[in-house]
Amino acid sequence: MLTVETHATSHVGRVRKGNEDNYLLLHVSDSKIWKSSQNAEDFIVESQQFEVDDNGVVLAVSDGMGGAAAGEVASKMAVETVIQKVLEETLEKTISPDNLDDSLIGKLYEATVYANYLIHHQGRTDPQYNGMGATFTAIGITPQTVDLIQVGDSRTYLIRSGQIYQLTKDQSLVQQLIDAGQIQPEEAETHTLKNVILQALGAQNEIYPVAGRLSPQRDDILLLCSDGLSNKIGAADLQRIVLENVNQLQIAAAELVKEANKRGGEDNITLILAKLTGNDLPAPTQEKIKLELLDLGNIHDTADQSIV
Repeated sequence: MLTVETHATSHVGRVRKGNEDNYLLLHVSDSKIWKSSQNAEDFIVESQQFEVDDNGVVLAVSDGMGGAAAGEVASKMAVETVIQKVLEETLEKTISPDNLDDSLIGKLYEATVYANYLIHHQGRTDPQYNGMGATFTAIGITPQTVDLIQVGDSRTYLIRSGQIYQLTKDQSLVQQLIDAGQIQPEEAETHTLKNVILQALGAQNEIYPVAGRLSPQRDDILLLCSDGLSNKIGAADLQRIVLENVNQLQIAAAELVKEANKRGGEDNITLILAKLTGNDLPAPTQEKIKLELLDLGNIHDTADQSIV
């Protein structure tokens, strides 16, 4: 049996008046859903524990953009659409881990593409939401795999055997410049174009989500977060804070928010910590992390994608 312990929170930060981030915890079989509170004054760490069956668990973070209330609307639409589509598809057809089209990641991919369509359409037809968009980073956890999907620059990290690994690559202009060797990674933190992202739900008519698959190991800890956290706290400090509170991850979640605010808190801060436990999981090893690219182009007409 695979068990997932989750701790999620979203905070407005120290500068902004509203919170345009949203998170999602979804246990598919039971249709149990937990989402962000939109009260800017709230600071709640939502803690849940799930027994994972073949239908799986979905965890997601979405960071809205677009000014006024548009960003909040976009990220909320992203989360609500994914809930609706994943649950609808699961009712119609049992999730099959052996068939990529019918797997949890396949359904999550389709839901993400559909969310882009709805947000883009809303932005084009309603002037008050013109130009709105949202990042979307999610993981689908089943007894066999941890699958990732990403649009934008919200991140997923893995903490395994005391080390931290960034599983996702920012779909941003500065990351493109780093890949091209035009700037060094440390320059990205202060680059004038650091906030320019290349993909967001709703920003374009078509999107090309990146999807990957990880084989879980016992005591893996996954961290999903918006850039309100990752822009303020580097990987080494994320690792330190989590491991210092590894037996009380609810406290780790609160400490991460506290530290991001201490360092400025200019943006909304949203994160999910998820710890995987169970005797059926293999023991942790020091082997190189292998993230398998999933080609979901047969589900939707997309270009080839890659994960580094």
